[in-house]
Amino acid sequence: MGCIYNLKPLRAKDAPYVDVLTESVNNPLRMLAGWFISGSLLIPSISLLMSYWMIGCYFMALKRYAEYRDLGDSAVAAAYRKSFKFYTEERLLTSVLFYSSAAMLFFGAFLMRYRLELLFAAPFIALVMAVYLSLSFKRDSVVQRPEGLYREPLLMLSVAVCLAAMAALFFVDIPQLHTIFTPTLRIGQ
Repeated sequence: MGCIYNLKPLRAKDAPYVDVLTESVNNPLRMLAGWFISGSLLIPSISLLMSYWMIGCYFMALKRYAEYRDLGDSAVAAAYRKSFKFYTEERLLTSVLFYSSAAMLFFGAFLMRYRLELLFAAPFIALVMAVYLSLSFKRDSVVQRPEGLYREPLLMLSVAVCLAAMAALFFVDIPQLHTIFTPTLRIGQ
């Protein structure tokens, strides 16, 4: 993926939207590597892989947005990164909305099939995403340099609460949820 992203003739980093999609595909690739290193022979859920890819796109698009915004001039931005010739703040934020919606939609598909109790983690995931979004609006945002994100106390607190909630929900069974979310519309019967 690094070669596709950086090297000609493809050089995906220069193509709008493709830059974000190709850079973020490393998320599901890392997930697959960890999955198989752990010894599992089963292939993980496609919906979980897609959710993880789209959340990576969300973070990467916000990185692009923060960079573009800080450059402040579209000509300077286009000289800095070729994909910025096409991007605008509006286009980047629209893509952010798309990626966040897709991530949560795929996560919803995953939890409906595998672990319905994780539904209660969705607000905490949304909180992490909202805090990250708010960071992208700051001047010289840490979103541009993700290696410094651990220095953001509100982000770290929201991530910790989210992880704790998700971990706990793996051990809590709520049978009533399965009754509440039983499909009621039967087409073709």
